[in-house]
Amino acid sequence: MTQIYEQRTIAAPPERVFAWLLDPANLTVSPWFRKATWLDSSGPAVGATRELRGFGFWVHEQITAYDSPRSCSYQVVDGFPPVHQNGMLTCTPSAKGTHVDWVSGYTIPPRGGGKMLEILSAPLMRSFAFRAILAGCAKALES
Repeated sequence: MTQIYEQRTIAAPPERVFAWLLDPANLTVSPWFRKATWLDSSGPAVGATRELRGFGFWVHEQITAYDSPRSCSYQVVDGFPPVHQNGMLTCTPSAKGTHVDWVSGYTIPPRGGGKMLEILSAPLMRSFAFRAILAGCAKALES
């Protein structure tokens, strides 16, 4: 399993940071995603599923744990190419605002490209997805 860990301190209260990061529409600040939405329009809650679409891929992420404004866990329940992924987002108050920790682990089955694709995709996902989203959050909330 490939692990990605990204962190950033954002000069805004945890409630605002958490809400921004859980709104799928905001995930499109990443060049990795071109469309993101809740599938059932219910918003963030345990069992809610969001769809993320990019160039040549899509995933359905389902929220498995939700403790606003502190943490949220999710897992990929469907997608193309096939991938087994889970993640956790944690927002902790800090002297400078909110410290965000984002951990994600994923495995790509052999029929989807396997370990080689995991190795090649990890730096791209870190930069163009996780880091870009946290930078977008900081830009939106700190200005």
